[in-house]
Amino acid sequence: MSFTILGPISEGGTKLPFCSFRVPAGFPSPASDHIELHISLDEVLNIRAPHMYMIRFTGDSMQGVGIFEGDLGIVDRSIEPGHGHLVVAALNNEPICKRFCRRGKELILLSENPKYPARYVLEGDELSIWGVITSTVRSHV
Repeated sequence: MSFTILGPISEGGTKLPFCSFRVPAGFPSPASDHIELHISLDEVLNIRAPHMYMIRFTGDSMQGVGIFEGDLGIVDRSIEPGHGHLVVAALNNEPICKRFCRRGKELILLSENPKYPARYVLEGDELSIWGVITSTVRSHV
């Protein structure tokens, strides 16, 4: 799976009404009676600029974790990548999104789609981690 960098994220977004009840996927309920407070998506997504940026995903290699073509990703450059993190990286100058795994001294970049094999980082490969994916956002329109 690859991605397009959309740019840095700035803090101070608009506060939106937050309803205290869970919305059923069936018959709607009048939400205005249930507004508990106003929140910012910056707070919900834990956006702490300037070390964060957004990307748009392309491809299908991460579908197993719910990342699909066209989804947006929030990436934090300040998090040290650890075993199991989803990362944005460049492997031999090719931008990729994969699961970062360590087995002893081996580094492995895993897809979350069985159609794609694991990619072992070999001696001579150039790997640069650009950040850890903290959240994704999907549009339904």
